[in-house]
Amino acid sequence: MKSQLFCILPPGIHTPDGMETDREGNLILSCPNFADEKTSGAIYKITKEGKATKWFDVPVHPETGAARNMGIAFDDREGLFICDNQGWSEKPELLFKGRLLRVQTGAGGIVSYKVTAYGMEHPNGVRYKDGYVYVTQSYMHPVKRQDGLLTSGVYRFSVDDENIEIHNDLSDKNLLCTFVTRNPLCQYGCDGIVFAPDGSLLVGNFGDGEVWRIVLDGDGKVKEKSLFAKNEKELQSTDGMCFDPAGNLYIADFSANALCRVSPDGRVERIASSPDTDGLHGELNQPGEPICFDGKIVVSCFNLVTGPDKVNKSHTMPCTLAFCAAG
Repeated sequence: MKSQLFCILPPGIHTPDGMETDREGNLILSCPNFADEKTSGAIYKITKEGKATKWFDVPVHPETGAARNMGIAFDDREGLFICDNQGWSEKPELLFKGRLLRVQTGAGGIVSYKVTAYGMEHPNGVRYKDGYVYVTQSYMHPVKRQDGLLTSGVYRFSVDDENIEIHNDLSDKNLLCTFVTRNPLCQYGCDGIVFAPDGSLLVGNFGDGEVWRIVLDGDGKVKEKSLFAKNEKELQSTDGMCFDPAGNLYIADFSANALCRVSPDGRVERIASSPDTDGLHGELNQPGEPICFDGKIVVSCFNLVTGPDKVNKSHTMPCTLAFCAAG
C-alpha cells in the first residue's frame, strides 16, 4: 500500500504529534514544536479538506516559559488532557518538569485549565475512559535496575485529580504498571496507548517493537498483562496506535518510517513504508501517531529524530500529514 498526502501543514508547525477528533468532526493536532525552541507548543484544528488553523497555544510551564505538548485525549466533559513533555530533549534543566494538563475548551480556545500531575520525567501518550485518564511515561530513570535496562510505566489518574506530584519511581500511587525495554540499541519505553474494542488497554513498548495487553479489574488494578503483538520483521518500533471500525490496530513505526496493521486475527503486517523523505508527496516521514479520520488512517509525520536505527536523516520543512486507506 502506498501512503498519500493528506495535507501540508502551515509554517508554525515544526513537529506534529498526537491527534484526536472533536465533536464537530475536526481533526485536532498537537504540535510540541521541538524542532524550533523559540516556538512553544500549540493545538490546531484541521478540517476534512486538510485546512489547518491554530486553535490555541498550550499554557506554558511557569519555569520554562514554553509548552511541549505531545499526546492528547478528550474526556466526556469537553475537557482535553494534554501531555506536556518538557524533558523530551533530555536537557538537564528541563528534566522532571513534565505535566499532565486538563484544558477546558470552547469554540474560541481555552476557557480554563488545571494541572492534573506535575514533576513527570517523560509523559507521552494519553487515553481517557470511564472517568480515568491513562498516561505513558517513556522514561523512569529513577527506577534503577542491576542490568541497566530502562524502566517505563503507565499512570492512571481520575478526571478530577489535581496537582499530584509524581516522583517517577515505584512509590507513585498513580503508577498502574511498568515495562522493561530490552533492546540495547533503542532504550525507549512505553509510548503508544489505546483501548481495544473489548475494553482492554494496549500499550506499545517502543524500543522492543511490542504491544502489550492490560486487563483491569473492577478497582482499576492490573488483573492481567500479556504480550499482544510482536513481529521483528514487520514491526520495529511502537509509537502511536489506533483502531479502525473493523477492529484493525494501526501502529506508527517511528523508527522504520512505516505503518503497521494488526488484524483482528493477530496477524502483524507492515502495510506502508518510505525511505528518508521530505514527505511532500505523501510519504511517511517518521510517523508519530495514526488516527482513523473520515474513513482514512491519517498519520502525523514527526520528522525530527535521527540515529543509527532510524530511517529519518534530518528535519525538513514544511511538515505534513499522510494517510493510508483503512481496512
